[in-house]
Amino acid sequence: MKERVLITGAGGMLGEAVYAAVSEKYKEILATDIDLNDTRLSMLDVRDIDAVEKTFTAFRPAIVFHLAALTDLEYCERHQNDAWATNALGVENVALSAKAHDALMIYISTAGVFDGKQDEYNDFDLPKPLSYYAKTKYHGEQFVQQHLSKYFIFRAGWMMGGGLRKDKKFINKIYRQIKDGKKELFVVDDKLGTPTYTVDFAKAILKVIGTNRFGLYNQVCSGHCSRLDVAREFVSHLGLENKIAVTQVSSDYFKDEYFAERPASEKLVNLKLDLRKMNHMRHWKEALKDYSAIFKNDYEKGNTGAEI
Repeated sequence: MKERVLITGAGGMLGEAVYAAVSEKYKEILATDIDLNDTRLSMLDVRDIDAVEKTFTAFRPAIVFHLAALTDLEYCERHQNDAWATNALGVENVALSAKAHDALMIYISTAGVFDGKQDEYNDFDLPKPLSYYAKTKYHGEQFVQQHLSKYFIFRAGWMMGGGLRKDKKFINKIYRQIKDGKKELFVVDDKLGTPTYTVDFAKAILKVIGTNRFGLYNQVCSGHCSRLDVAREFVSHLGLENKIAVTQVSSDYFKDEYFAERPASEKLVNLKLDLRKMNHMRHWKEALKDYSAIFKNDYEKGNTGAEI
């Protein structure tokens, strides 16, 4: 299609999947980030409103995927001003330019906007963010809803994707321990959620935005689980269930390392997508099996961790 597409935060784990999906449909794409870790990327700091406005004026996008964000909860707790500047003000800057240029905006939010006191959350439940990360992301949701009419907000769950080089989340953290020779993994069982595979997530976004049924959507893999469930499933896919022990612990075990407050439950339900028959997400176990193949291949080759 001929529409120009701007992607912010395209150098991250989700950005890689979105860029791949968008490239199959659109010809003119401007992929931006502040970390130029790939030759396809151009510099754009979303905290700089002048730079954002200049980019919109020069490129004239019809669609903007706003992925740029600080997602490390502990970093956000330690650097609150940077979290607000990137995750809140950055969204405002992009949204204002999207409105001025009549561009469709896609904003990515998180299951972390809820307080975890319910067992699960649908699209209509009222967020009550606990951490600074969650507060900044919820501000982004509110600003987009209040100032734009052409928008999609997609809430993701526990993100998995990006492979050996770009996955900074749970799966690669577990894998790095295995690569370092650990024979026992300590994993919490008191945090519940819904994994979200970046590849499925990106492809589903393109299908949903094609409907022009604007609004906010929960979009996660089907099925709920604990971190412990994910770890055991992942170790099994590597064929290491008889060599690596996965030991159940509570969140207190990691209270010094992971001190940001996290909801006990981040389980999302794709209610609106289901009701509108637009839910294209697979079960998390099926998605994890596909994703695990990257790590299984790396482990069996015994290489140094280069991207597969």
